[in-house]
Amino acid sequence: MQCNVGKADRTLRLVAGVAIIAAGFYYQSWWGAVGVVPLLTGAFRWCPPYQLLGINTDKK
Repeated sequence: MQCNVGKADRTLRLVAGVAIIAAGFYYQSWWGAVGVVPLLTGAFRWCPPYQLLGINTDKK
């Protein structure tokens, strides 16, 4: 599992994930669970669709 999510992309995913989860709690909606996806892809720095499409925003 090679990292394919860069620093800016990772930060955006983590912030968006937390915001979506918080909105789900605030509105008492199960849609907040969708926030887990960007949160995990940001935490692990690996995105399966990026892998399939050959996209890499990580600058090593």
